Amino acid sequence: MLDIGYALSNRFPDPPQTDYRRADAHALRHDLFCGDVYLADTETDRELSTAWGWVPVLDFAWALCDIAEQLDRDPMGSRAARPQRAELDFTESTDRMLFERRFGWVDITSDWSPAEEPPLSFSHAELRREARDFLHDLLADLTDLHEDLAENPVIWTLQARFPRVP
Repeated sequence: MLDIGYALSNRFPDPPQTDYRRADAHALRHDLFCGDVYLADTETDRELSTAWGWVPVLDFAWALCDIAEQLDRDPMGSRAARPQRAELDFTESTDRMLFERRFGWVDITSDWSPAEEPPLSFSHAELRREARDFLHDLLADLTDLHEDLAENPVIWTLQARFPRVP
């Protein structure tokens, strides 16, 4: 089972003068809510995680939802034998998470993982569902911390674009 999580950093706090109600998409994706993230396979007790403290957590959630959709562009869907690939790059480094879908399964690796370590593997449907749940749970946590964020039109658009999947 896929578990996606995060921890906000104390080393890289948001600027105290931030107006969360009016923050634009660039600020929300790249300048605010820094911390670390992980993807974990709870059945094998393995994970891919960052330990840098500066990963924009909302951007990670947003990008993960985008990647789940990007991996679903083949008209053959889960019957597609041809691999579909995507990558999530971290803006402050050259490190990437790499995603490869084939036959409805997505393998996830990273540049910083040992080459001999097998990828994490999940069904595409699970990745899509968990990515969207993570996004909505993260937004709920962030709006608990910063009430004005709930009034930001960028957040409304993001929630509408990636609704929870049953």
